[in-house]
This record gives sequence, C-alpha cells and structure tokens, in this order.
Amino acid sequence: MKTITEEKLINEYKIKEKTNIDEALMLDKKCKRPAYIFSYVFGIIGTLVLGVGMCLAMKVIADSNLYMAIGVIVGLIGIVMVSINYPLFNLIMKKRKEKYSSAILLALAKKNN
Repeated sequence: MKTITEEKLINEYKIKEKTNIDEALMLDKKCKRPAYIFSYVFGIIGTLVLGVGMCLAMKVIADSNLYMAIGVIVGLIGIVMVSINYPLFNLIMKKRKEKYSSAILLALAKKNN
C-alpha cells in the first residue's frame, strides 16, 4: 500500500495528457499575462515617480524652492500614472479577451463534442 507522499510524487511526475481544458487554461494565461505585466511595471514606475516628486517637494533630496516646484509637478505626474493604471489594465484586458475569446471558446467547445 502506497503512502500519501508516494502517491503525490507519482502524480507529480506522471506524464499527463493534455486535455482541451488545459489548452483553454493555457490560452487564458497567454491572454492575461501581458496585461498583468504591464500593470505591475507601469504601477511600480508610477509609484517611484510619485515618491521622487514627494521627496523633492518636501525638500528631502534638494533644499531649494525650485526643486520643490519641480517636485510638485513630478508628484502630480506620478499621481496621474498611478490613477490611470487600472483603467489601462482594463482596456488592455478587454482587447486581449476579444482577441483570444474565439480560440478559448473553440477549445472549450471541443471538450463538449
């Protein structure tokens, strides 16, 4: 009699057949991945820009009124970047879903036949 650990190892290394659901899941990941990558990268860059603007505005980096004004402008740019990140994510995701929807639905339809 096999233990639970042995069964887990066997199931982990057993060669599995690809099903239509696996193909649909793979296409779903392929559809969503670019939107997630863009969203994370753009959000991180926007946050860093906002942080640099805050540091300049609070005179942490430079001690001048000119840099304070520049910091306010840079901070506002960062706020705009962070604010539009989610709508951009939704737009990219919508376009990607339109592109891949027929392939995913076709893969799922094969399963039912």
